[in-house]
Amino acid sequence: MAKATGILKIEGTLENITFYKSADGQMVRTKGGVSKKRILNDPAFIRTRENGAEFGHSANTAKMLRTALGPMAFKAKDRLLFSRLLKLMSQLKNLDTTSARGARKVAEGLVDVNAQQLLKGFDFNSKAGLKTVLLATIAVDTATGEITTADFNPVEQIKYPAGATHFSMQSAFLNLDFNTGIANISFSPSTSFPLAQGIASPVLTPSAVPDGTGTQMFFLLIEFFQEINSVQYSLNNGAYNVLNLVEIL
Repeated sequence: MAKATGILKIEGTLENITFYKSADGQMVRTKGGVSKKRILNDPAFIRTRENGAEFGHSANTAKMLRTALGPMAFKAKDRLLFSRLLKLMSQLKNLDTTSARGARKVAEGLVDVNAQQLLKGFDFNSKAGLKTVLLATIAVDTATGEITTADFNPVEQIKYPAGATHFSMQSAFLNLDFNTGIANISFSPSTSFPLAQGIASPVLTPSAVPDGTGTQMFFLLIEFFQEINSVQYSLNNGAYNVLNLVEIL
């Protein structure tokens, strides 16, 4: 694999050379491998077909979770979020001990006692983890989705970016069925606090308990803002924001 350094930005295949764009820039590689028809039909590639089916399933469930969170997922993420979610879903799928190879499912893997520990504490923005940003105790009422934070001093117990004058906190209660893809979610109001000496005691209560069946997940979002002339502006497109899966049932 090579990297294109010229001024021409080509995407596609020319003879046996493929040009494509990645996060690392314009890349070049030679075309090769086995034909798609052979992979789909040759008994020698049954393992490949099984792996492909499970990879597709893991990718689909990763998309389910990201989509179910709606705009909240776009307020705190890094450029590798989907690949990290895909890896996580693949690990959950591997915990399925009942389905045949090639048909293992995330929903079945979640039955395993270790599954919840894989998901719990997942940070959607790897550059801003909850444990490194907020130095305060969090409690979750799993019956209502209410998230409370013990009294804390924002100046001393929040790691905030330069230029920030305020931060906000919001919770979400998600019920997601990984088998059907049906998702129901409720959000709490977003509560803003100044980054100043004092005591903050956030109580974040979702508007309702979401309907449906599936995996119940509880999220906490922290955003940072700079106030100018009474208007709060998000800092650097959310690069410092936190979104954490704080509890799961």
